[in-house]
Amino acid sequence: MEILHDRQDRLPDTVSVASTIGVFDGVHIGHQAVFRQVCEVADRLGVESAVVTFDTHPAYIVRPESAPRLLTSLERKLELIEAEGIDFAYIIHFDEERAATHPEVFVEQVFIDALHARAIVVGEDFHFGKGRSGNVEGLREIGEEWDFEVVALELIRHSEDAREPVSSTKIRRALAGGDVDRAALMLGRPYTVRGVVERGDRRGSGIGFPTANLPVPNVMAWPADAVYAGWCTRANGDRHPCAINIGRRPTFYERTEQSLLEAHLIDFEGDLYGEQIDVSFAQFLRSERKFDGIDQLRAQLTDDIDESRSLLGS
Repeated sequence: MEILHDRQDRLPDTVSVASTIGVFDGVHIGHQAVFRQVCEVADRLGVESAVVTFDTHPAYIVRPESAPRLLTSLERKLELIEAEGIDFAYIIHFDEERAATHPEVFVEQVFIDALHARAIVVGEDFHFGKGRSGNVEGLREIGEEWDFEVVALELIRHSEDAREPVSSTKIRRALAGGDVDRAALMLGRPYTVRGVVERGDRRGSGIGFPTANLPVPNVMAWPADAVYAGWCTRANGDRHPCAINIGRRPTFYERTEQSLLEAHLIDFEGDLYGEQIDVSFAQFLRSERKFDGIDQLRAQLTDDIDESRSLLGS
């Protein structure tokens, strides 16, 4: 997938696309359905496929006080989009100038001048441009002027809860409650976080359970403080079952500033410090709690690892 940048890059005049646009945080099953439709339309028209997305969530510019925590970094989002078979990703640097762009101007600058769009695929609730004043009807009117078609898709609803469409907001809500199973159903895959392993206080090693430690950035929507079974994937592709704790470690500390993710890789021996890893959440095991002493904590950790091993089939 080729990456293009707003206000810098444009496709050659000989290349046209079928495209979509959105934040696509999480790249959930609804987003995936849009990407499949984009590829189908591109094949029908004999053009390339493209996704227009943003380098940050627009809410951080237009309403920073209520901006949501992110399900995916830009790097991870682009990886997931590429996996859907998209040819081009056009990255909008969203700032106050872009926030103030009128819908017609935005379409002309991005979809006409830069991407030569022959079709634009969006959800039925699509809004864009200054004050979210643009919508599907308005986009169709612009399409008639510039000779591109508009495909509006019905929003995907998960079979377990058909009342509301699948959304990044619903996934964040599930994660906040520790419901990683439900989040995975809406994502179409286990929820995964990425980070570089840091040196901790080595308390895990001291009691016989070494862990790979990742800080929990406030900007990311990680699962609730709890213990989970999951998987750790290293940069070289090696995948290891693990027991994961996210929390403030109340057995050792009265108060900490933020949560820490600690992943104990089952039956693994090695040094992961400074290595980038992906940690995927398979199942909630229990809430975090304070133990009366090290022996009680050690016994519980043994049970957590045994349960994780059983659940993960390792």
